Amino acid sequence: MSIKTTVITGPTSGIGKETALALAKKDHALYLLVRNMEKGEELRKELAAKTGNEAIHVIRCDMADLQSVREAAEELKKKLFNINVLINNAGSAFPVRKFSRDSFEITFAVNHLGPFLLTESLMPLLQKGHARIINVASEAHRSAKPDFDDLKMERSYTGFKAYGITKLFNIYFTKSLAEKYQQTGITAFALHPGVVKTAIWNKTTGFLKLLTWLMKPFMISAKQGAETIIYLATQPKLDKQNGLYFKKCKVAKTAPNADNVVARNRLWEISEKFTGVENKLNV
Repeated sequence: MSIKTTVITGPTSGIGKETALALAKKDHALYLLVRNMEKGEELRKELAAKTGNEAIHVIRCDMADLQSVREAAEELKKKLFNINVLINNAGSAFPVRKFSRDSFEITFAVNHLGPFLLTESLMPLLQKGHARIINVASEAHRSAKPDFDDLKMERSYTGFKAYGITKLFNIYFTKSLAEKYQQTGITAFALHPGVVKTAIWNKTTGFLKLLTWLMKPFMISAKQGAETIIYLATQPKLDKQNGLYFKKCKVAKTAPNADNVVARNRLWEISEKFTGVENKLNV
């Protein structure tokens, strides 16, 4: 069986770390995209010790910084012939509105623009590997009502609102990838990992902080939250589910707002403009 080459963002904690561990056990050649190189190296050593897999590599990539994403993509293109699996797992939520180095609202930058730029920049390698692209979305998309004329959220901001919008954008992105690249052997999937006990909830404030405290007994572990990602990365014969949304390793219905093709196409155009990339379709 040929070794799978897998790239994963946000692997140093939570569901990303559990996913990396599971795939290392399955002998995937892993490329860990990390913001903190010290943590990345610690993880590489930990995974190698636990699994015996020495094909684990660390590349610096700050998803909030578009130049850092470009540099990571260029490094991968120098090192690799193809990519079989790309897992866009990195994500965050911010209780107070702030901006990225590129002057975008930071939730939008980390959760959407960074993954968009990374994926499109790696498209030649993804096409060669007939890759699966896995985007970690969330049930939070159900409440999202994006305003494309106010992506900096100057009119109204809460951390949960910004997070929900970007999780809807993850689903839009998945559907667009499936549509645009279906003739190249690439497949794309979005998923809800569950309500997982991770550090992302430590940033909540006000009523949401109280709600998080009440929910904690019902939250699942990071290991449980990683199960659907691992399923999508390893399960054979998922071509017929291309572009769909998964929960608990099964196809699930999205909210009606995820079926808005006009909004989806507008997001793609805006994303191309903001990142400076063009469609990398080579058929």
